[in-house]
Amino acid sequence: MAEMIGALGLAPDQVEAVLRSASLAPSVHNTQPWRFRVLPDRIELHADLDRRLPATDPEDRELRLSCGAALFNLRVALQGFGVRPLVTILPGQEAPGALATVRRGGGLKPDDEMLALLKAVPTRRTNRRPFFESGVDARHRHALVRAAELERSWLHIVGTREEVATMKGLVRRAHQIQQENDGVQAELEAFTGHRPGATDGVPRASAGVRPEAQDEWAFRDFHPGQQHQRLSGKDYESNPLVAVVCSHYDGPLGELQAGQAMQRVLLTATTLGLSASFMSQPVEVWAVREELRRALGGMLLPQTVLRVGFSTPVPATPRRPVAELLLEPTTSTN
Repeated sequence: MAEMIGALGLAPDQVEAVLRSASLAPSVHNTQPWRFRVLPDRIELHADLDRRLPATDPEDRELRLSCGAALFNLRVALQGFGVRPLVTILPGQEAPGALATVRRGGGLKPDDEMLALLKAVPTRRTNRRPFFESGVDARHRHALVRAAELERSWLHIVGTREEVATMKGLVRRAHQIQQENDGVQAELEAFTGHRPGATDGVPRASAGVRPEAQDEWAFRDFHPGQQHQRLSGKDYESNPLVAVVCSHYDGPLGELQAGQAMQRVLLTATTLGLSASFMSQPVEVWAVREELRRALGGMLLPQTVLRVGFSTPVPATPRRPVAELLLEPTTSTN
């Protein structure tokens, strides 16, 4: 097992804290598909291809999106230790196989906004419970859009009645396609339900309420194989704020940028007292994703769909120990 070393001017325990923060990023079914190589002069972010979901995410697009979210957390944590992160996306031969490298770009004093985001890292949750019917006001919406813009991406708010109707149809169609895909359902079942001692996946306490056919939005059922019924008349909310995280570029660069934007949006939402979860089915089914892209005007690349609102608190999902995330060697300077 790799031994933690110091890097970027930080002591080993500080580097471990930075990687722990990075590991708190969201991922599909909480697979946590990232690894890190720690060297004295840099931290490398790698994809953990053993945690691919080939049926749900055949192009590894969401895997890279999740790694982008972990990269943003890593950046924020470094700033909390006074390190200005110098990030290289897709570094190539400088770090073979890495999605990104982070070096020390000098020191800095984090501003109040960054400190608020840092505080939100361990408290952010994917909240699959029903949201309250109270809406998200314009001030909060503007803050979420700005968060995406700061990461060179775009957050499209689904605002008009026509857009909402279109999005509901796209979510439902993609959801139905995935329900009929045995591979997708097997991957869902593998990471959900009662898994004692698991350090990944979605446990029952984080699964939310079981969806039913009358719900206006089609949600994933994180209760596979369980007999669970809601109280009569207790439907999921009808009017969450729905937003699409979009990139300006196709391919891995756009996905990694959008992953950082997604995480900045989610952390910003947390600082505002908002809850969020994902309705990512429309971007996981290629044909539906292309239809969503056209509905957005054809220029933006939809990367994930968020559901945002106010809800009750939910517990944290399990996380892999940092030691399991380290790649060898940790002492090479090549």
